[in-house]
Amino acid sequence: MKKVLIPTKLNPVAKELLEANGNYTVVQDDSAGLDVLAAQNPDTYALFVRSEKVTAEIIDALSSLKVVIRAGAGYNTIDIKHARSKGVDVMNTPGANANAVAEEVIALMLADARHIVPGDASTRAGKWEKKKFMGKEVTGKTIGIVGLGAIGRLVAKRLRGFDVTVLAFDPVLSEEAADRLNVKLVPLAELFEQSDYVSLHIPENEHTRGLINKDLFSVMKDGATLVNCARSGVINEDDLRAIKAEKGLRFLNDVYPKDAEGDKTVTDIADIMLPHLGASTAEANYNAARRSAEQLIDFDSKGVTSYIVNRDIPEGLDEAYADLAFTITKLTRAMIGEETKLNKIETSFYGELRKFGNWLSVPVVCALSEEFDRSMDEKAAISYLEEMGIDYATRETDEAKGYGSAITVDLMASVDGDNLRRISVRGTVAEGHLMISRIGHFDGLYFEPKGHLALFTYSDRPGVLSQIAGAMAEAGLNIDDVRNPHDKTGERSIAILKTNEPASAETMKQVAAKIDALSCCTVSF
Repeated sequence: MKKVLIPTKLNPVAKELLEANGNYTVVQDDSAGLDVLAAQNPDTYALFVRSEKVTAEIIDALSSLKVVIRAGAGYNTIDIKHARSKGVDVMNTPGANANAVAEEVIALMLADARHIVPGDASTRAGKWEKKKFMGKEVTGKTIGIVGLGAIGRLVAKRLRGFDVTVLAFDPVLSEEAADRLNVKLVPLAELFEQSDYVSLHIPENEHTRGLINKDLFSVMKDGATLVNCARSGVINEDDLRAIKAEKGLRFLNDVYPKDAEGDKTVTDIADIMLPHLGASTAEANYNAARRSAEQLIDFDSKGVTSYIVNRDIPEGLDEAYADLAFTITKLTRAMIGEETKLNKIETSFYGELRKFGNWLSVPVVCALSEEFDRSMDEKAAISYLEEMGIDYATRETDEAKGYGSAITVDLMASVDGDNLRRISVRGTVAEGHLMISRIGHFDGLYFEPKGHLALFTYSDRPGVLSQIAGAMAEAGLNIDDVRNPHDKTGERSIAILKTNEPASAETMKQVAAKIDALSCCTVSF
């Protein structure tokens, strides 16, 4: 019998399912700390947690531990690297709490629109302030949803009964998938400019931290409402503080840097504050508990690994090629346009990489979306693309081409209606360094994708490169490296410049206009 330790207030359905399976004995006890329970149950095979911290010390104390399951989506409270070093698989249950969070968003909107919180306090105090609490209706408004993952999609679905217009920003979701959700995809700035309510549903990471800042706040409608039930770090609080009163913005918040007692940095700017209640419903607790038990049973009986978030690189695969797949896709995405809606992804894996093609689809998908975790498996990757409305195909490769161990990624997207655009990039690993060998018809490049890159394509003619270099110098940028080949026809050239700092959007726009560029983009690695 395998021992499962549940040191938290998790719905008893997990214990019931595991014991009914016949292969598990379950200890469920939330009366003591995890460190105490770990010391009492060193023979634990699987550990189910909610927000409990699973530290290296806890993992070491459980000498028989093989699986940790987070009954929820986020797993930042678990030392997944130490778990992997000890051969412990860590899983989560994404989506189990999605409906609870989606309903909380609607509840916050309605509570604020009708002054439910202050109205209750006033009436309890014996007052009768109907005029003071004149509200507004959500019906007929424009709602912007930033991020159409599981929660964002449910928010859109729950809003249908209010006869609202739903705008959405998601750099991966296809137009076809958006149509099925009855939402209109727009650029992020346009969403903030047109929406009466903006609801955030994006992860917090190096790319999204502080993403919601003064540039977006400044274009919001006077009196518009921002709802954050995602992560605290995606908002630049100081920027919101500086502009909130001037524009009469409303801010409804449920997330903080730490889930703990104490002063909160948003107290002065939040119109409604909740103690991270998004997933705190009986139904969400039940769903997470049930999913946790089912995933453990499927993992042990069927070898299902879809929800493991700290996977190892497959034996025999150099980790550099996983980085290469990610990097090639990130470059290809930048070239086709970060907000261009993808239709299809095609990949080619040459040489020894052919047998790892399924696994390498994971870093490809991860490069396209901040929501998708690089440590998930290929089934989860393909399922994610299907939800986003994007086709994925791995092509048969011709080894006679002599590319060795190389990867090609093609992205296809719709541009202004029926017109399709395809960007193709190939790369390899040489002497331990990632190398981009081909972009479209520009072959034999062999440049290292590191640092800050600016890329321009243009009709070939003398003097263009010096114009680019001059414009970059005027912008205060130093060029560390440059590639400037022709394509096979000799009619077009590409300039790939590595700069000491990222080129701003305004600089890129000015340079592109100056050289009459066919395309341009920036990307940083």
